[in-house]
Amino acid sequence: MALFGALFLALLAGAHAELPGCKIRVTAKALELVKQEGLRFLEQELETITIPDLRGKEGSFYYNISEVKVTKLQLRPSELHFQPEQELMLQITNASLGLHFRRQLFYWFFYDGGYINASAEGVSIRTGLQLSQDPTGRMKVSNVSCQASVSRMHVAFGGTFKKVYDFLSTFIISGLRFLLNQQICPVLYHSGMVLLNSLLDTVPVRSSVDDLVGIDYSLLKDPVVSNDNLDMEFRGAFFPLAEGNWSFLNRAVEPQLQEEERMVYVAFSEFFFDSAMESYFRAGAFRLSLEKLPKDLDVLLRATYFGSIVFLTPAEIDSPLKLELRATAPPHCTIKPTGTTISVTASVTISLVPPSLPEIQLSSMIMEVRLSAKMALRGKALRAQLELRRFRIYSNQSALESLALIPLQAPLKTLLQIGVMPLLNERTWRGVQIPLPEGISFTREVVTNHSGFLTVGADLHFAKGLREVIEKNGPANTRDAQASSAPPPSTAAA
Repeated sequence: MALFGALFLALLAGAHAELPGCKIRVTAKALELVKQEGLRFLEQELETITIPDLRGKEGSFYYNISEVKVTKLQLRPSELHFQPEQELMLQITNASLGLHFRRQLFYWFFYDGGYINASAEGVSIRTGLQLSQDPTGRMKVSNVSCQASVSRMHVAFGGTFKKVYDFLSTFIISGLRFLLNQQICPVLYHSGMVLLNSLLDTVPVRSSVDDLVGIDYSLLKDPVVSNDNLDMEFRGAFFPLAEGNWSFLNRAVEPQLQEEERMVYVAFSEFFFDSAMESYFRAGAFRLSLEKLPKDLDVLLRATYFGSIVFLTPAEIDSPLKLELRATAPPHCTIKPTGTTISVTASVTISLVPPSLPEIQLSSMIMEVRLSAKMALRGKALRAQLELRRFRIYSNQSALESLALIPLQAPLKTLLQIGVMPLLNERTWRGVQIPLPEGISFTREVVTNHSGFLTVGADLHFAKGLREVIEKNGPANTRDAQASSAPPPSTAAA
């Protein structure tokens, strides 16, 4: 019975699991570009290593090594790869770095000092970033693992006391290696837990699109890492800003990502677009009044409804016409391999608008419109170009009245194409941002339609360096704040 109970609970949990409206896959092809930018950032971070002064005494000789600075980093060869269990692994082998420091030697009444260069070779670093979902639905670096070691160092002492320094070099080099080993991992931990997380903070999670609606890109679960890909599932749902807690039930087909040829793939289900149109509908955006009609349409409408107009007063007869469009239900998106269409049903009301008098309704009819939508990804915004494909008006009162509306089909369709479609395309082409960090955008985009969802394959482009973005958005004075929570230094042998 316990087995059947567990099975029932598992099925119940699966039945209530929220489906994603948007998925993103980062493939192994993106790692080389990410590695290049990441190593550039890591080199800049390692140059900030602060190594404590090294003091010692051997016989009658006292030495002091201070003002140690890291220079000339060479972090290649290196490898960046995915590792299952939510980790992104960076392995650097046989790297090298230069050191510049001040030396001081005391022997009775004799003193020697100056600056000298040293080199650390055979530097090995293995660090892993564990990625997870935080309570707000944002992707975070939740842990940083690190192993680091320096296999050998070389210091070329010179001057009057060269032989003395050569005698002391064993102690000095061992001490510098030990101190350097102790400092590498704390720097990497700070870079991941603080600086990279400040970069991930620039990814929009729940933000406004315009004055009417917002979008929710909360992660639904922890990112899934395989040997070849990093997969993320987002809620991908719009919402009216006036109803921040409103949610739209996702009954659409779950998008699937199978491709691996490009650096990144983004999938959007029909739910993604339907939630946008539902939100705009609830916000009252799908209504439009046209009070300056083309002359030929004005004449045609007055002739069509002459029987109703003739009994009005002269002031009412000469008053301007108004045409009002109002969606009667949220538009619906249908995605097929052949293309994307949007179906709209709206009421069309024709009225006279006498000055300082109530409006006089002449007619009300139903309009059915089908639009084709061509999707494109530009930069980091998903955009759409709409085109009118089908237009039909009819009366919901009688078939006879529907026949009388046939002469209005062509002029109203022309009005829709000239007066309404440009307004829609101006808004849809502005697009909506997809969840990417600041400074990263897409190039060479290819859109592919499937049954119930569409995918966009693209390559990544760093429009800004990681350092530039982090310095702009990162928290100030974080090193001291993180000192108490930093992990212990690398335990690799010095």
